[in-house]
Amino acid sequence: MKYENLYELIKNDVQASEYYLTLPDYVKDQIASRGSNVNSLESLQDYAENLLRGDD
Repeated sequence: MKYENLYELIKNDVQASEYYLTLPDYVKDQIASRGSNVNSLESLQDYAENLLRGDD
């Protein structure tokens, strides 16, 4: 399911919220700065994995 943005996603999707909470702060900060582009668990995971690899 797709949500409006990161905040709607983590508010309404327990799995996405739990995953987000496990991320390092610097990754959460980067994701939050582009929260309008993160609208599903898959997009959250993809973006986080790219950041953790050092990509952007």
